[in-house]
Amino acid sequence: MKKIFTGILFIFSGLFLSSQYLLAQNKLAGFSSGSIDIGIVVKDVEKTAKFYSEAIGLREVEGFNVPKETGKRFGLTDGDEPLNVRVFVLGDEPNSAKLKVMSFPSKRGKKSSQKFIHSTLGFSYLTIFVEDMTDSLNRLKKAGVKLLGETPARLGDSSRYITVFKDPDGNYFELIGPMSK
Repeated sequence: MKKIFTGILFIFSGLFLSSQYLLAQNKLAGFSSGSIDIGIVVKDVEKTAKFYSEAIGLREVEGFNVPKETGKRFGLTDGDEPLNVRVFVLGDEPNSAKLKVMSFPSKRGKKSSQKFIHSTLGFSYLTIFVEDMTDSLNRLKKAGVKLLGETPARLGDSSRYITVFKDPDGNYFELIGPMSK
């Protein structure tokens, strides 16, 4: 019995060390995280927060505030308003992607032309990979989100589907994942 336990422990130790080695090999030199956080300025932060939590299913976590003087000192703003940032995550892992949402009520930004993803230079869309497209579609339908094009649509010969829609400010999103049976 002791040999079996030792063997199992050795296997699990090997798997753990192998996974740590693979993680280290996949992380580029100089980066402390394998994730990129994305900040988005929106017109109506409450409406957008509801959209991201209810329609997409992201979970809101503790946000943060940046004083207006600090925003100016960092070159982020002109210093007229503080940054009140709400944060949404895709998962519970420490490296889960974060979407940081903020608005500036007295400094209404100009909406870019987002008729298509090629209409404006810069970041054009976000892709979120889901475990069950059917669940995602039910959330989107309940929230009254209009799907774009002929989506959901199967991606080639795979079992994955793509669903495309826009958030309240017209930013493109695509969900990719399998349909439940």
